[in-house]
Amino acid sequence: MDQEDRIALFLDYENLALGARDHRGGSAFDFRPIADALAERGRVVVRRAYADWSYFDEDRRMLTRSHVELIEIPQRMGASRKNAADIKMAVDAIELAFERDYISTFVICSGDSDFTPLVHKLRELNKRVIGVGVEGSTSGLLPPACDEFLYYDRLEGVDIPPARGRRARPATRQAGAEQRAPEPEREQEPEVDRRPAGEEPGRDVDALAVFVAQSVAGLQGSANGEVTASRLKRTLLRKDPTFSESDYGFRTFGELLRHLAERNVIELGEGPAKGDPEVSLPEHGDREVAFGLLRGVVADLGSGGNPVALSGLKNQVRRARPDFSEKKLGYRSFLQFCKAAATAGVLDLRWSPEADDYLLTTQT
Repeated sequence: MDQEDRIALFLDYENLALGARDHRGGSAFDFRPIADALAERGRVVVRRAYADWSYFDEDRRMLTRSHVELIEIPQRMGASRKNAADIKMAVDAIELAFERDYISTFVICSGDSDFTPLVHKLRELNKRVIGVGVEGSTSGLLPPACDEFLYYDRLEGVDIPPARGRRARPATRQAGAEQRAPEPEREQEPEVDRRPAGEEPGRDVDALAVFVAQSVAGLQGSANGEVTASRLKRTLLRKDPTFSESDYGFRTFGELLRHLAERNVIELGEGPAKGDPEVSLPEHGDREVAFGLLRGVVADLGSGGNPVALSGLKNQVRRARPDFSEKKLGYRSFLQFCKAAATAGVLDLRWSPEADDYLLTTQT
């Protein structure tokens, strides 16, 4: 038990419940998926929810069954109920951070950017902070401030909202649409289909491969010691607190790493502990092929030993190999890739003040 994280959970219940109903087709908020997600991360020792419960009478029983302490914030004449709940929740969290040293993780369930200073202060006190919010009602300022951010909509066990509810918001933009329901319904179908398509690049496995390769390259270049899977996962969460392998269709982080290893994006080796393999970038294979491709393009463009400018060179490389991407090899930029090729002795790279550009030549 000493190895488990002790978690304190604070729910801005009005923000969560109204966010779920407004952005998930009228669906009722369910606390169980949040409880299950936190159970995987540690032992929850404090559970508190803040609201004027006269507005959420039906939800009391659900939360009580889950052993959540209900903090009553009654609405007062001339006072802001929202601010009262937020301030009470922030004060209680800071008080707990000082009084309970054994609590290592604080979970702030809200999408309100007003809690960003609280998150910063908790992290300053050496506490890990996990945020939870409804995707459609979460401020863009809050997730980057947290160590990890979980979107309620993506948690295991959260029901998919009804299709009619998802079409409700776009339909309100069309005046008189209620009297001609069938026509807007047909027109809105492509919009519903396009929305996931618009989100797809952010959850595309190729984009994920680039993200992981860049992170491994950065850890290998700046960190001491081996890069383990657990260390890589923590780094990915620091870069993107909303990262979750389940968004890409993988059940575990290990399954994701094995998939990338099969695609030769990374290599897996025996790590210091069972289930925590060492992760590295391939030293041969694709990288040597890419270096050879670069050398061949430079040789063709600079026939006769003439230098080739870096500007526009990447487009020429892609003409020779359309699927080329230096980021899949772990390089942050095409210049960094060319510098690595020069270090490997594949070609010469130098800065020319006259050309105001890098010039590449093949070695003779």
